[in-house]
Amino acid sequence: MALVLVLVLTLSCLLLLSFWRQSSGRGKLPPGPTPLPLIGNVLQIDIKNISKSLTNLSKVYGPVFTLYFGLKPSVVLHGYEAVKEALVDLGEEFAGRGSFPVSERVNKGLGILFSNGKRWKEIRRFSLMTLRNFGMGKRSIEERVQEEAHCLVEEFRKTNGEPCDPTFVLCCAPCNVICSIIFQKRFDYKDQTFLNLMGKFEENHRLMSTPWIQICNTFPVIIDYLPGSHNKILKNFADVKSYVLEKVKEHQESLDVNNPRDFIDCFLIKMEQEGHNQQSEFTIENLIATVTDIFGAGTETTSTTMRYGLLLLLKHPEITAKAQEEIERVVGRHRSPSMQDRSRMPYMDAVVHEIQRYIDLIPTNVPHAVTCDVKFRNYFIPKGMTIITSLTSVLYDDKEFPNPEMFDPGHFLDESGNFKKSDYFVPFSTGKRMCAGEGLARMELFLFLTTILQNFYLKPLVDPENIDTSPVANGFGHVPPSYLLHFLPV
Repeated sequence: MALVLVLVLTLSCLLLLSFWRQSSGRGKLPPGPTPLPLIGNVLQIDIKNISKSLTNLSKVYGPVFTLYFGLKPSVVLHGYEAVKEALVDLGEEFAGRGSFPVSERVNKGLGILFSNGKRWKEIRRFSLMTLRNFGMGKRSIEERVQEEAHCLVEEFRKTNGEPCDPTFVLCCAPCNVICSIIFQKRFDYKDQTFLNLMGKFEENHRLMSTPWIQICNTFPVIIDYLPGSHNKILKNFADVKSYVLEKVKEHQESLDVNNPRDFIDCFLIKMEQEGHNQQSEFTIENLIATVTDIFGAGTETTSTTMRYGLLLLLKHPEITAKAQEEIERVVGRHRSPSMQDRSRMPYMDAVVHEIQRYIDLIPTNVPHAVTCDVKFRNYFIPKGMTIITSLTSVLYDDKEFPNPEMFDPGHFLDESGNFKKSDYFVPFSTGKRMCAGEGLARMELFLFLTTILQNFYLKPLVDPENIDTSPVANGFGHVPPSYLLHFLPV
């Protein structure tokens, strides 16, 4: 009986593999390691560091190859040329959003980040226009960032030089800038509701980068039937959405269509204008999803970059001292740094860019998908195929950035010490799906970090040589280790 069962199972697996290969059209896809039935190439990938696995596989299969995450094939693009060719040169064809099951359970295809087609185009176009109207990229939002930078400094000043964990304060600052655009409101840093929201964003970013969530994304059936940290992520997002819905209801009660106050008001007005259109994408559900996307993306990525940045500055006091010397020379101590100062501060500008390059925050990007059948480098990629783009392979290109494993602002300076732009600088991705808030994030990183260094010496609790800057998680995002430091007034 046992022998018959083994034979049946073996035959079933062979039939499944044969059917799988036929239905996937693997012969037309780029080459890649042979997948196993049901689990695909999971055993050939280190789920604790997928980006490193992709680099190793690219050495065998080249810059374009196929990987199976469970039953689903994905095409991987590795290296600047392949990434640029797809996301920029064939931007429209590669502008779809790929499969990301945990997030799909949250967004259900709504919002900006995980929507597709007509919905994505309309919501993104509206969001970009509205964000610009409320000052994103303009002087008015710069003043708002400067005000928040001042609040940030005052909060660190309250530590009186005692050891502190900067995580929550660094999260509050960019979140308040986003809140001023979405809700026309900023929170006090001690506001419990605010701290709860920050805690949920920080926890989700950390959990999304754990091996378990990579397993959930590979085998989505787990999400619906097994316990685990994915349920905590879903609960956190549900709580954030509940808060957003509460704010939407408040806005509905006080809405003046002739005087929109913020992003939510503009969306509600657009809903009224399209009330006759049964196919309209402007619904309450889409409003909640869009605001949640902007809220989360505009908070956690910037705050994590700053947190990682301060750790790197603690590790490299000689770089910190050089940046502070430039700040003292150009800005002084008696006025706020501005974006106009950046052109006269090439070293500080290079430091901020190098932080983003070095930490490689989202190493494999948010997954893309092709919007139609595509012939790419003589391979056939069918419509809907998930595309994984290795941003690590671009940010760590050793021809563009010599010794990429070293934290060195010189990667963005020419021989004369002037700032040097690079097409390989893609922490915000590139092409049609690049981060909608890139301009705001770059402004925040420069102004927040410059203002901190203008006002404080950063003192570690251990010898800089003993500071470990390795990420504690290498999944969806790179998460810096926890640490304490002294903020000593200049």
